Amino acid sequence: MTADASLQDPPALPPEFRPEGPLLHRNAAISEPAWVQRILISLALLFLLGFLLLPLISVFAEALRNGWVTYKDALFEPDAIAAIKLTLLVAALAVPLNLVFGIAAAWAITKFEFRGKSVLISLIDLPFSVSPVVAGVIYIMIFGRHGWAGPWLDENDIKIVFAVPGIVLATVFVTFPFVARELIPLMHEQGTDNEQAALTLGASGWKTFWHVTLPSIKWALLYGVLLCSARAMGEFGAVSVVSGHIRGQTNTMPLHVEILYNEYQFAGAFAVASILALFALITLALKSYLEWRHGDELAATRRH
Repeated sequence: MTADASLQDPPALPPEFRPEGPLLHRNAAISEPAWVQRILISLALLFLLGFLLLPLISVFAEALRNGWVTYKDALFEPDAIAAIKLTLLVAALAVPLNLVFGIAAAWAITKFEFRGKSVLISLIDLPFSVSPVVAGVIYIMIFGRHGWAGPWLDENDIKIVFAVPGIVLATVFVTFPFVARELIPLMHEQGTDNEQAALTLGASGWKTFWHVTLPSIKWALLYGVLLCSARAMGEFGAVSVVSGHIRGQTNTMPLHVEILYNEYQFAGAFAVASILALFALITLALKSYLEWRHGDELAATRRH
């Protein structure tokens, strides 16, 4: 190396590392004055208070406005009990179905290469882009009395729409992405090394899944089940179309709340709504607990 070469100017830094480059702007964007930060935090808190906390508090306040006796009578009214039981039954049937589907779909997508893989991924996301009401109408067109399968169902005395099976099908449709979408990013990041090692050591496919795959995805799986359960109990649009609004038979809690409110039975409507809100709060508490105890593992489900 010559003396002239050693005295040359150092190479220019890339734009992102120059003082006037994007790095400086990014640092400036996260170092706003204290008064700006306080305004932003205050606006966020006011939004949460006005659009989340106050409506939630008002539900319980209205439910208990006429006293505990009125509240208890509204909840133990036969149609209300039937709506609560039906909501729990539909969730108890839809969530396990989505659990099985979600695990199977995530396993297939992340562990194997096959034709139609992108199509399967798109189908999993379909309920996010299709209105629940449209999904309900589709079930009516297929299983209704004048639908494609309607005549055959009538001949064999099989009821799908305006009955519990139709409600379960509609609920499964709107909730089936939740479990799969929680598992796919995590299982994709984990890869197949552990499963291949277990198979090399002589483990069967079932043992590999039970002892290797499942323990590594259990918290993300539980997180997806919680989200799926919350949506299943609160679904309104698709269930409203296929239920027929038959009191004491096909009304879930959201539908029962709507009927009572339209009939100006506000005490009963808010009483049942408070049970839905209580289920939501329990789900939120469990979700927060999982994020607190297993935040790193759950965060992996959102990386991609």
